Amino acid sequence: MQRHLFILTGASRGMGLAMAEQLLSRENHVLCLARHPAPSLAESAAQNKDTLEQWALDLSQPEPAALRLKTWLNSLDPHGFLSVTLINNAGVIPMIAPLSASDPAELAVAMRVNLEAPLLLTAVFLQATQAWTVPRKVLNISSGLGRRAMASQAAYCAAKAGMDHFTRCVALDEARMANGARVCSLAPGVIDTDMQVQLRSADAARFPDQASFAQLKSAGQLSAAGDAARRVLAWLARPDFGQQAVADVRDTVKAGA
Repeated sequence: MQRHLFILTGASRGMGLAMAEQLLSRENHVLCLARHPAPSLAESAAQNKDTLEQWALDLSQPEPAALRLKTWLNSLDPHGFLSVTLINNAGVIPMIAPLSASDPAELAVAMRVNLEAPLLLTAVFLQATQAWTVPRKVLNISSGLGRRAMASQAAYCAAKAGMDHFTRCVALDEARMANGARVCSLAPGVIDTDMQVQLRSADAARFPDQASFAQLKSAGQLSAAGDAARRVLAWLARPDFGQQAVADVRDTVKAGA
């Protein structure tokens, strides 16, 4: 039976877990990469006889993760799949503080998880599937903070801006190829996740925008993880996916999807 192959990072909690749950089906083969496997995913897949693999990987060490993915993809028979998609969703926020008060080791981890890992995983994904004749997609989960500067968020803003820009570059590369992958760096909106808890719980003296994030929660303006996942996966399924290399899920209505 031919299936759609989905490779998803950061699938153990938040929107990543919700996307994995929604991708599980008889028609899909889902590979999840996260520091810790999600027991609920394994239980659901076993109950419904869905094809799920979970790798326990630390994406702060992106090179071995990328090499493992490349080896695995090279071992597959492309004829067993109808499409192949990489979703780079994993992300972390380092200590919320001005750069001058930040810990270099923590900054390095954040940059590796948020930027280096997606870059390396995308590279090996594109290399390993270049000869595949099925549709290929890369969806990078970005953030509005990649397009708007914010105090005490230098590392996160820089990583997401880098993700947006490397996606633009990859789109140019792939457009020149016969079966080039379609790629998009997508901001998913504001979601009620652990990251939002970090932001609204931060020290207001070190984070001038703390009150704004607290207001988002109190005003009920945060999307539930499941709702955000549905919107992101709907964007991925659009027939015009990839025409915008950098996009925002909140542009759906304006884009006519």
